[in-house]
Amino acid sequence: MSSFLRSSLSLTTTKNFIWKHRNSFSFFPNKPYDYYYYHKILNNNNNNNNNNNNNNNSSFLNNNFSSNFSTTTANTKNLNTMAFTNLPPDFVISPDGSHAVLTVPIEKSDNDDRNYRLIRLSNDLEALLIQDVNTDKSGAALDVHIGSLCDPDILPGLAHFCEHLLFMGTKKYPEENEYSQYLSKHAGYSNAYTAPDHTNYRFEVGKENLEGALDRFSQFFVSPLFDPNCKDRELKAVDSENKKNLQEDGRRVNQIVKSVLSNPRHPYSRFASGNLMTLRDDPIKQGIDVRDELLKWYDRYYSANYMKLCVLGCESLDQLTQWVVEKFSDIKNKNLPIPTFTDHPFTENELRRQVFLKPIKELRNIDIIWPFPDTREYYESKPISYFSHLISHEGAGSILSYLKKKGWANRFFTSSDDGAIGFSFFKVTISLTPEGLDNYREVIKVVFQYIKMIQESSIQEWIFRENQDIRNIKFRFAEKSSSPADYVSSLSDNLQLPSKREFAISGPYLIKKYDPELIKKFMDLLRTDNFVLTLISQSFNDLDQKEKWFGTEYKLEQINPEFLEELKNLDSNPELKIPPPNEFIPTNFETHKRDVITPITQPDLIKQTSLTKVWHKKDDTFWVPKAYVRFLLRSPLAYHTPIHGVKTRLYIDLLNDALTEYSYDADLAGLSYDIGNDTTEGIVISLQGFNDKFTVLLEKIIQEMKNFKVDPKRFDIIKEQVERGYRNSFLSPPYNHSAYFVFYMTHSKMWTVEECLEALKDITSQDIQEFYPKLLSYIHIESFLHGNLFKEEALKLNQIVEDVLHSKSLFPSQLISDRGTILPQGKKYIYQRDVYDSQDINSAIEYYIQVGDLMDINLRAKLSLLAQITHEPYFNQIRTKEQLGYLIHSGSRSDIRSMGFRFIIQSVKDTVHLENRIEAFLDKLQNIIEEMTEEDYQKQKESLIIKKLEKPKNLYKESRRYWEHIKSGFYDFDRINIDVAELRKITKSEVLEFFKNIIHPASPNQKKLSIHMRSQKISSSPQTMMQTPERPMEDHAEGHVEGHAEEHLEGHVEDALELELKPNNEYINDIVKWKSSMGLGPAPTPILAVDKLISKL
Repeated sequence: MSSFLRSSLSLTTTKNFIWKHRNSFSFFPNKPYDYYYYHKILNNNNNNNNNNNNNNNSSFLNNNFSSNFSTTTANTKNLNTMAFTNLPPDFVISPDGSHAVLTVPIEKSDNDDRNYRLIRLSNDLEALLIQDVNTDKSGAALDVHIGSLCDPDILPGLAHFCEHLLFMGTKKYPEENEYSQYLSKHAGYSNAYTAPDHTNYRFEVGKENLEGALDRFSQFFVSPLFDPNCKDRELKAVDSENKKNLQEDGRRVNQIVKSVLSNPRHPYSRFASGNLMTLRDDPIKQGIDVRDELLKWYDRYYSANYMKLCVLGCESLDQLTQWVVEKFSDIKNKNLPIPTFTDHPFTENELRRQVFLKPIKELRNIDIIWPFPDTREYYESKPISYFSHLISHEGAGSILSYLKKKGWANRFFTSSDDGAIGFSFFKVTISLTPEGLDNYREVIKVVFQYIKMIQESSIQEWIFRENQDIRNIKFRFAEKSSSPADYVSSLSDNLQLPSKREFAISGPYLIKKYDPELIKKFMDLLRTDNFVLTLISQSFNDLDQKEKWFGTEYKLEQINPEFLEELKNLDSNPELKIPPPNEFIPTNFETHKRDVITPITQPDLIKQTSLTKVWHKKDDTFWVPKAYVRFLLRSPLAYHTPIHGVKTRLYIDLLNDALTEYSYDADLAGLSYDIGNDTTEGIVISLQGFNDKFTVLLEKIIQEMKNFKVDPKRFDIIKEQVERGYRNSFLSPPYNHSAYFVFYMTHSKMWTVEECLEALKDITSQDIQEFYPKLLSYIHIESFLHGNLFKEEALKLNQIVEDVLHSKSLFPSQLISDRGTILPQGKKYIYQRDVYDSQDINSAIEYYIQVGDLMDINLRAKLSLLAQITHEPYFNQIRTKEQLGYLIHSGSRSDIRSMGFRFIIQSVKDTVHLENRIEAFLDKLQNIIEEMTEEDYQKQKESLIIKKLEKPKNLYKESRRYWEHIKSGFYDFDRINIDVAELRKITKSEVLEFFKNIIHPASPNQKKLSIHMRSQKISSSPQTMMQTPERPMEDHAEGHVEGHAEEHLEGHVEDALELELKPNNEYINDIVKWKSSMGLGPAPTPILAVDKLISKL
């Protein structure tokens, strides 16, 4: 802009003139100084920097403006007079004064084709807008910079309760489930979580319905009702969520750190989740109305200047801007300072203490935790990443390598917990062997020996640069998130960080500045007098205390001063070394990108012999230098008997253990592998990531498989680890066990955990040494190579596996897959057993209705449509209204060649009652379908079609989809399009007839298998409520009636449990005998002749 223009125009005229003609001036994209000068005079801000060094100036207009910007007038008529307070540098205010726009490009991945704009509303709410013209789903998230640390002292869990009750209606949309209904009808969903210093709300919806979803979403922050009629139900939902978590060791340990090891006067020490005692019973005793307190708390803290919004849609940035300004400008700005916690939870009084605690599962862990200051402001240098990388390394010379040689540890990792503004933590976690637990002090010494070594060494710039390069490469080729909701949720959280606004995306990932002094400053905090310890094992006795909220047994004591003195005066350990340069960092990023009008929609079969079947697809969609490769080694020996299955598992675990040192650098550099036996058919080898060094890693893996030498000492450790894993599976949540037994009872070939434990007992290292050559001697290799690999490269990789293993072919009859159980028509089976964990207050049910052949296209389409229609009303009835449990699920389920409809509930109530409530819901569901309007039916159908037609967002998702079709044996690559075509033809009357004929409990054709996992805390008289850790027995009488009577659904009395099963149910007493009496369905077969799928290339 010329000096004449600057001097001749008034401020207002200048503003409107430049804004109106901004796309005509060449200085905008090329000469940022003049644009910043304009911003400077608008805001009278002498501290703005004239940043002439921004990269990608040519993308300035694409990222921030479009040529036909339209100013917003709706709901903003008074905004022109509003002053922007605290406007950061590099923003320019719009002509109507409704918002300001960031004027510098937002740094993004080279692989990111989306357009971004960051705006700030006049109420100080900041919003990141994302235009993705290729998306088929939209999403939004709002992050509020307030969390559980700001709970009132007398109401622990209030922030979490707010997150729940907030969704129960608004003035504009008063129905409590209107939001969820809208999302369900338009291919969407929502979720939220409460963290210590922020609360995050998000949703996803079909791309055509973003505005309607945004309008409903925004009202939760403009005019929520906090419906008093929903208060008690949502209190119970919070309590149910807490009950779900009571047996989770991660949460129990975390609460010990907070309640026991932290300063009791610090808000970090409080119970964050909340339950009925903290949010109902105690407030009632104190004469406190928790809803009134919630309204005060919300009014105090939910301020626009605390909020960061992120919206993703296919619309233009101007349209997204207009919607956000219209819908979110009315949120009140209270101009509150961001909550800051300057005192650390670990003061001098808390340091140098250790707590011994008993977990639920068989764990043996040490956590060493150091108090750190807040690290958020150091986002450009990320000093912790330097020494975290060294300490957690798993290669030769590392702490883990040394501990494994000593037989003391299995796993080792570090983590940095931000805590909140003002404090953070750095933690080392070590998974110990039994011998390691006995020598836990020696293990701790090794950690401090390594720390001392790197503290006494100078900061080495090459280590920093290597870490920086790896991060740069990963960010450069970052792919889109599979879920728009997850992406906007993470970005709205990122916006709370104190980084420059243009680093909203890249800030958490890239390291921009080398600051050795700052690295040393943080590394010096890893002192021997500046930590606390948690030691976790079921073997600990004489634990004299119980934690209040989870009932965890523990013992707290000071760390022995003599031991601290030993740590202070440690000698160096010559076996510990700094890792050498990483040879797996990729250097070749060529993708041979070309214009593709119509991408190929299925893999090619490029090789087929009696030994191998090779599928391949060159990436023609995402154009990243990555690949995903799977090799399924089918072997009849892999799962022939329980003993064979366990031997295969031991062989795989030993292989992975032996490959750790070699493969760790590859994993750091973005190339990972896995060897697993997640199938009854054999072994699956997976490689994924940057394809530059694929050949090197694959050759090493296959050579190790072929020439493996079993180390007897490591075998004993791995065997104990496998045994512990089997036993710990008994302590999984009850709903996992209900699903496990449905799977077991519908598959002809599956060994129980009890059988595997028994088989494990007598297996020796020599058994494995003799077994695995037989396992690999006769196999069939089916592979899928997908991504940045040409056909010749794919064949070469497959040839490595063939040549090294040098196996012989199986007979065709040995390739027949597993078969599924077919339930008899009209039969209703129930299998009931106790929950394994005697202390778990939760029960669970999976109510499974077998529908028919998975390859019946019409039946498959009807089932998926019924599942779509059922989802929201089931959640609303079972969880929201009846409060039967926090964990509930409904949906379709496929097993080998059969499919079915299932309902899952985990609850503190008796499983017979849960069964009856599911069947009562199915009665109501018939009415819902019958009364559904044609318009609503079409919306549900379209919602399902949108979900099915959703394109994979990244190479991994596409690869996984193809692999599932290959592994299944159907090769049904066009299933989605076939199903959508069938869905379009199905009428509501057909769905209703399908439901009445096959699904409804009264139908003579219903085929049901119901698994009841019943808590041992339920007394012999199930109507007597069980005691829970947080409430005394006498407090359990509730007698509360919800709603109004509606066919025994809306207003059933909670404590009047329905404990009598409907007629014609048969109990299964012997599941093995029952399975042997069931018929079996056909094994999977290709839908097309395989020879027609062979590539003509």
